[in-house]
Amino acid sequence: MQHNVLILDFGSQYTQLIARRVRELNIFCEIFPYNHIPSDLSSYKAVILGGSPFSVRGEDAPHPDLSQIRGKLPLLAVCYGAQYLAHFSGGEVAASNTREYGRANLSFIKENEMFFEDVAVNSQVWMSHSDSIKALPTNAVKLASTHDVEFAAYKIEGETTYAIQYHPEVFHSTDGSKMLENFLVKIAEVPQTFTPNAFVEEMVAELKEKVGNDKVVLGLSGGVDSTVAAVLLHQAIGKNLYCIFVNNGLLRKNEFQSVLDQYEGMGLNVKGVDASERFYAALAGVTDPELKRKAIGNAFIEVFDAESQLIEDVTWLAQGTIYPDVIESVSVKGPSATIKSHHNVGGLPDYMKLKIVEPLRMLFKDEVRRVGASLGIDPELLGRHPFPGPGLSIRILGDITLEKVQILQDVDAVFIDGLKSWGLYDKVWQAGAILLPVNSVGVMGDERTYEKVVALRAVESTDGMTADWVHLPYEFLMKVSNDIINKVKGVNRVVYDISSKPPATIEWE
Repeated sequence: MQHNVLILDFGSQYTQLIARRVRELNIFCEIFPYNHIPSDLSSYKAVILGGSPFSVRGEDAPHPDLSQIRGKLPLLAVCYGAQYLAHFSGGEVAASNTREYGRANLSFIKENEMFFEDVAVNSQVWMSHSDSIKALPTNAVKLASTHDVEFAAYKIEGETTYAIQYHPEVFHSTDGSKMLENFLVKIAEVPQTFTPNAFVEEMVAELKEKVGNDKVVLGLSGGVDSTVAAVLLHQAIGKNLYCIFVNNGLLRKNEFQSVLDQYEGMGLNVKGVDASERFYAALAGVTDPELKRKAIGNAFIEVFDAESQLIEDVTWLAQGTIYPDVIESVSVKGPSATIKSHHNVGGLPDYMKLKIVEPLRMLFKDEVRRVGASLGIDPELLGRHPFPGPGLSIRILGDITLEKVQILQDVDAVFIDGLKSWGLYDKVWQAGAILLPVNSVGVMGDERTYEKVVALRAVESTDGMTADWVHLPYEFLMKVSNDIINKVKGVNRVVYDISSKPPATIEWE
């Protein structure tokens, strides 16, 4: 794998966004905690210091060891990074009179500076800090100011070190991507070689070397990640890849067979296993969301292990883990507080004795889709909305029964089919229906009813870390509501969820 840009994480919510902007320039980058810098930096062409919720003046301020970086590699210090260099290198950082947060405009840019090439005075940038640099570090030269921040950007002479007090990675910094490009491509001369085709070529070669003639088993879900992982592995090891698609009884309506049919034309060796009854038994009477996830996870491992043992001499388990999962597990703060258990993170029970291979562990979700396109995977499959590993169980609030699953499958089918027929499906990142644990009074055919309530959820997002609810047309919502109530027995009320993430999560459980 290419190792071109190292991003040091100081706990900022924007760190992943820096990585995404760098990747958009076709430059490979990796995020490491500031206190776990790789010992071998020979393959890196540049380093970026991210922001932080900490103050450089605080006793708990993160202190990176930059002895092998500063003056030896091109360095861009963002926000906390810029203040860190100033505070500990002869400058001064003090608390601002007012917190500098939000939009600002560059009121001064030093002429003939490559960092600001094609960036005009008055360009909008995004500030997010409560401290401010009052005096520059030794040998530093001011490059830019805003009306409120004199030292919005500076460089240190005698080394390729640049520092900015704003966040170029966020959408509100109008020319932020251009500044990152100027630093990485023009100043640091980092090659722009990270493309989907290059990734496929490198990963297939890496998998051939790593796995050799060993057999690999992969649990397919029908989703984008596991499918792209399967096709990559198939290119590398062919018939030695064994795919298992488990029906947990919590898939969308008719999805088990339709997904098997889709895979049939892809040349993959796929076995479908209907274990619905086993999962329903494991979930009987369970209402706590976390316990439901664990019950499903345990049942899946048991089914998957039993099926794996039917294949002789399997050595590897392949998983569709992607980069956000990896970053979460090695963040500055350690593994983040458990909001929800993830079905593909945390390893295997000891008794399975399989080595792990994760071909997508360095990719973001949108990059997985681009790699899938370069592999020739059906656009319809690549465009599928994400679907939770525990399936409809976490969209049924309360205990799980076959009757509830069938009601929700029917509701979900009306909603998803409606989105497709109205040309809205591809404008939504994820959509689904939730069966609520309440009944409501209704009137149908002059008779009083007391039946189930369902909530519809549709969000737009890039990677699921943040999400906004989608403003679906009222006409569509009216039509789909009527169709659900008329076609799905047991439902008499439909509501639409208009919560964003944060503070809400995308799924209700």
